[in-house]
Amino acid sequence: MIAPLEEGHVGGYSVAYGREDIYFPVYVTAALAAIFLAAAWITGALYWLPLAAAAAGFTYYNIPLLETGRPTVGANQYGIFIQAFGLIRWRAIARIDLVEIAERAMTIHELQIALDAPIGSALVADWRKRPAYRVLMRLPWRMDHRGVVRVDLEPFDRAPDEIHRTVLRMWRYYRS
Repeated sequence: MIAPLEEGHVGGYSVAYGREDIYFPVYVTAALAAIFLAAAWITGALYWLPLAAAAAGFTYYNIPLLETGRPTVGANQYGIFIQAFGLIRWRAIARIDLVEIAERAMTIHELQIALDAPIGSALVADWRKRPAYRVLMRLPWRMDHRGVVRVDLEPFDRAPDEIHRTVLRMWRYYRS
């Protein structure tokens, strides 16, 4: 049996969300939700409630960005792990690419992991089933119809090229 396969105890190389001013809007919208809720309570006017719900919804969706100490993406001797996805075994990976995507006035870096096998046999540990309270929260990954797992690397505490180099080096080492 493979050593601990719990989402919080994966070992090896890992990156977490970085603590930057980018996440300031999450705190602002949480404060706005509280202000709008207080305004609805004090004035008795119901038109404040949709504003409070929208602000609270944005805050709830983005709460994972505030979890800076929790490993989100990384790799160990068994494969690549992605929070709320699972542990992808090394032999199930066809290629690992770093792709730059131009979006409006900025460039987003995306780690694309192409799978060689169906998702059921590619995962050593499947973490896609999440607790009910986390179902509507932000995911660090998305998957396209070709079997490519895409991870946005911008919010992490390490540079995208460093993450790509390290994961690629580990893939080459452990796959051989």
